[in-house]
Amino acid sequence: MDTVTLGRTGLTVSVAGLGCGGPSRLGRTAGATEDESVAVVRRALDLGITFFDTARAYGTEEVVAKGLGRHRDDVVISTKSSPRGREGPLSKAALRESVDKSLQRLATDRIDVFHLHGVVPDLYDHCISALVPVLSDLRDEGKVRCLAVSEQYGGGPDDAMLQRAVKDDCWAVMMVGFHLLNASARQRVFVATRHKGIGVLVMFAVRRTLSRPDELRKVMRELVDEGHVPASEVDVDDPLAFLLGDGGAESVVEAAYRFARHDPGTDVVLTGTGNVAHLEENVAALNRGPLPERVVARLDALFGRIDHVTGN
Repeated sequence: MDTVTLGRTGLTVSVAGLGCGGPSRLGRTAGATEDESVAVVRRALDLGITFFDTARAYGTEEVVAKGLGRHRDDVVISTKSSPRGREGPLSKAALRESVDKSLQRLATDRIDVFHLHGVVPDLYDHCISALVPVLSDLRDEGKVRCLAVSEQYGGGPDDAMLQRAVKDDCWAVMMVGFHLLNASARQRVFVATRHKGIGVLVMFAVRRTLSRPDELRKVMRELVDEGHVPASEVDVDDPLAFLLGDGGAESVVEAAYRFARHDPGTDVVLTGTGNVAHLEENVAALNRGPLPERVVARLDALFGRIDHVTGN
């Protein structure tokens, strides 16, 4: 497993991170037992994964703690809290309580990367004025090491929140939606994160559209019908065939992971699953080299202007 330094945090992490949320939540949403989900965490450790991303809302913090066990000090743990409470913006007291409860569920004395989670533009001012000072205090107390923010991917086509966030110096890490059908964050976000040394976690590298052929064909027909992609340039029935063979990838999923992994703006690519064999396949893809330059060039030519496809 390759490792990188996560921006200016000084933390050394694996290029593959185990995402413990998403549609799977370590298999919990599909009825996996706790032991089965713990087995996924432990297999991730065996494969060399040292970055684990969870959240209060995912309901997997305790599973992560049990899976890591005595290896807690060998890994980096990321967790989160929404900036929105039940009755409006999250209060300062509620954020501190959220961090303390996450510490308990994760059975640890510190959280390496703590995110304000799924922040939308209209809550960003509240995050800066009310919540960042609390996280800064918690950092001074040793309960939080690095302040982070994640976007609500699909909440707007222009990464508006992140484009504001990169101008502030408080964020050490950002979680960004990025994939081969929508690489708009490359210019809108990654230019600034690279300049400022902000660590980047990529989410949505592979979701339904890139893992299910029927969904891919549906999205591609919509892109052609709406004029985003010229009909003459793509076969809507097999739109990403050019990714495969002849020095390319063995599957669309593999290509998607390699595309995200080797973009210069990426530090860690998150992969989520409740299945050990699936995890092994995804990690193998992330361990492979970059796609051929001709393939990346064609992806940019076809989809480089697209900024609204989430792939979910």
